[in-house]
Formats: sequence, C-alpha cells, structure tokens
Amino acid sequence: MVNRKISRTCFVIALMSFASLTASAQSFQVQCPTTTITHPNAANTEPAYAGPTYSGTNGYPSAPTTVNGAIKCQQISGGDGYATMADGTQTYMFSFGPLSGLSDIANGLPGTQFPSVFNSEYSGTLQPGDPATTDQASAAPYIPGNVTGPLSFSYNGAIGQIPDADCLADTAPGGCASRIAPNGIDGHVDPRQIMDVGVMNGNIPAPLMAIDEDDEFFLTLSNVGMIMRPDLFEQHTVHFHGYPNASSFYDGVPDASVAINIGASFTYYYMAPDAGTYFWHCHITPPEHLQMGMVGQLYVRPRQDRVPSTTHLYAALQAQQDDLRTKCDTADVLCSNPLPSGGDNGKLGGPTVATGGTGGYAYNDGDGSTWYDVEYPIQIHGFDPNFHFVGMTFNPEAFADMKDKYFLLNGRSYPDTVTPGPLATQTTDGAMHYSQPLNSIINIPAGGKALLRISDLDVTEYQTLASLGIPMTVVGYNAKLLRDQEGNNMYYKTNSITLAGGESLDVILDSTGVPKGTYYLYTPNLDHLSNDAENFGGLMTEVRVN
Repeated sequence: MVNRKISRTCFVIALMSFASLTASAQSFQVQCPTTTITHPNAANTEPAYAGPTYSGTNGYPSAPTTVNGAIKCQQISGGDGYATMADGTQTYMFSFGPLSGLSDIANGLPGTQFPSVFNSEYSGTLQPGDPATTDQASAAPYIPGNVTGPLSFSYNGAIGQIPDADCLADTAPGGCASRIAPNGIDGHVDPRQIMDVGVMNGNIPAPLMAIDEDDEFFLTLSNVGMIMRPDLFEQHTVHFHGYPNASSFYDGVPDASVAINIGASFTYYYMAPDAGTYFWHCHITPPEHLQMGMVGQLYVRPRQDRVPSTTHLYAALQAQQDDLRTKCDTADVLCSNPLPSGGDNGKLGGPTVATGGTGGYAYNDGDGSTWYDVEYPIQIHGFDPNFHFVGMTFNPEAFADMKDKYFLLNGRSYPDTVTPGPLATQTTDGAMHYSQPLNSIINIPAGGKALLRISDLDVTEYQTLASLGIPMTVVGYNAKLLRDQEGNNMYYKTNSITLAGGESLDVILDSTGVPKGTYYLYTPNLDHLSNDAENFGGLMTEVRVN
C-alpha cells in the first residue's frame, strides 16, 4: 500500500514536470495582420457603410473598391481557475481567460481589439493575476466591489508580444521590417508572459467578444494547461455555436477541425456576415467542459449601425441585397433580414454606435424598430458544486447525477449580480484574479431602451427570466431577426422568456412611461433563486431606470 501511494505521488510529480516542460518548449504565437485581401488598407476604425463589398455585379473582387468592416483580433487562454460563489464558496473551473484586452474585459467590455491596439508591447512588468494584482497591490485584503472606476491597469494589447529580432533584421525592400512590422511585432511572443498571466486566470463567463458585420476576426487560443489537473493533457477548441458560414476547419469540432494541445496556439479566422447574439464554447467533451465553465458570449453588430444619418435605413437595407453573402429574397427560406413590409416609413438612419456603446440597432431592420440606447450581454449558466469538486480531483465524474445548485447571470448569483466592478478570487498561485469581471446591473436612461443579449449556456437546465414593471419585446431568436418572409415584424411582448441550453434571445426593455426606480429581472423558478443551500440568490438582478 505504501509503495502504491509513493508510486502515485511520483506519477503526479512526473506529470507536473512534463506539463512544465511542454509549456516551456511550446509553440505559442499570435496572429493579427494589419491588412488582408478583403481589407487591403490598414484601418483602425469602423468605416461608414457605403454599399456592399461583394455584389452581384463585381462578384468577389481581389481589390474591392468598397471596403466595409475592419480587422479585429483577440487572444484567449485555455486552462483553469477559480470563481467565488455568492455564498462564499470557491468553485474550481476549467475555463478560458483573457490574453488580450485585459483592461477592457476587467471593466466589463469586450476584449476584441483593432490591430493597432492588439499589436503593441506592454511597457511594464506583467505579474501573475494582472490586472487584479496591479490594481489590488495597495488594497489588502481584497474587498468585492471596491473597484468602481477605471482600472489603473490599462493595457489592451496581446500578452506576450515582443519584437522579433529576425524581423527587425530583415530591412530589405519588401522584407518583414518594411512590409509587415516596422516595430518588429509580428506574432512572435515571450512564453513566460503568456504563462504568467494565463495560468489560473480563467474567467466565468469566458472573455466577451464583439465584432461588426463585414469584419475579419482573428482569434488566437493559447492552451496553457490546467495546473490543478496535471494528469489531464486536455486539448481545447473554440466552437462558435450557431455561427453562420463557419469553415469546418475553424469550427472547433475536433472530429472535423483542429484541437489545440498544451503549450500551443492556434488562430481561428471568421468573417462576420450576420448580426445577432451567439455564444462560444470548448467542443472537447462538451458536457464536461461546458459544465466546468468553458463558455462565453459573442455578438455581431449590424451594418445598420454604420449607415450615415442622411441615408434612409430602408434604402441601406435594399443595398445590402446586392451582397452575395447576405442577399435575402422570398426564395431564400433562411433569409435573415428581409425588407420591412411597410417600406421605409420615412425613417432616417439614427446615430452610429460610439466607442463603448451609446446606442445602435440590434439588427438590420430597415425601419429603426430595433433601436436601443444601451446594451447588456446576459449569459445564463449553472454550476453543480459536486461535479466541480470531483473535477478538481482524480475521481470519476458522475455525469448522470449532474444537478446545478448555483444559478448564474454573467458568472454571478444574486446579490453578487448587482455588485459593481469585477470580482476577484485568490487562487492556489497566491495571486488575485478577476475571474468574474461582468456584473448584471441594467441601467436604462429614463424613457430609453435597453437591449438585452440573453444566451443560455446551461448543460442540464431550462431557464426562465421574468421582468416586473417593464415589459420585454423579443426581437431576435437564435441570432435571427423575428420577421417573416413577407417583411412583417413578428416581435412579441412578454413578461417572461424561457431558454434551453444553446439558445439566445434579443430582448428590448422600453422604459417609456415607466417611473424612475429599481425593478427586477429574475427567475420565477423558485428552486433557481438559491445559492446552493441558501435561499434568496440565483438568477436575479436589478433594472435601474435612472
């Protein structure tokens, strides 16, 4: 018996040593080009929509005269981490974490960046747990919710970016330094930085992503390994659930695409053809990895946000019918944005979406009916504490007995859902990590509209959310505008919505005529209003009309 215990201990140590060697002998690399065939000129702003790039008259040109969208990039880690539930319990997770856009993500924003931001080198010294370590250096012990303003950590570039000496030395005409990266930043990385920041830095929900129609999106996944489970040489992937026209090579289903080993990186590539709310997850043993926390949200903003204010929305949507990727007519039963039946109704384009989101449209509606003043991603998820505890050990996991006891909105149960600022957890590496950066407080200006991008990423449960005092108008289902083929709006008003795992809804809360005050978005399923054994928690948050 003693020898067996010693052998088991030596085996674990050997595995940990091998995992360290694998990580140090890695092939981490990131990819974020400044130009492509579709976007031949470097642009770090989202251009106004000026008609389709790919039309029925000029096909797919190698040098398009009209360029829409931009290049966006993001880097994430695949690994593990901890989150703190509202009853104080620390929960172990398999999880994705941010390796770019760290400041934005910690402030509750998407981590997606233009190349000029992504391809930048950090000037300071990165610490395990950044940005939590940097911002909490003078605040011990950490107090949840004490981060109410912008973080002092402001870096949003890709972790690990360092100048490539070979690139800098290639100064010949057309060489790397002149053609690709004058500063030597060409995707070459320092693996120590990636490991320092990525290890135990998992987030729940996984890092938020947001792109615009016509964008080219380069997403790099770097697998840093799961430190608490060195016996698991887990691969990870990214699967965009329900995302249209994804190449099978980049679809994240390991049977037909690529799985990323520990110590390696892979860059996924997507074009953004259709607006809507999606989600993404790891597709390696999905019931386990989803339950353990490897789920996140993605949304695509419509071209209509970029229509000049002097252009009719109806005319702009008519022009989009010339785009071969999104052409929409009565013969296409999968049409995502048919013209509204009432014509333009005299509607003119509204204001464009400013940085940080000060208004926009949920879809290309052509009539302005999906306008909102503020938007909020709301991700529903659940945890089974027993499954997570077993997931941290070497014991077999009881899939058939999986039963959620914590019910989460953006990775938090009530009352943590209304705690401002990111929530940090001290993990086994001794550092603080902003593992739950996104609260669920919904602030609506008096008389304004809020778009709720709601997705359910549960493995075992159906989930219901009800709104008291402010009716919900459902305008989109599973990233499709609710409109029939004749152009009639099929929106509906309700005071509750129910989703299964893998479904999303776009819901508008209209506060017109609603008195100022605090309202509630909550589940009427009473057993989901709990934090494990404690009552008065779970799926509930506040809607504040200011």
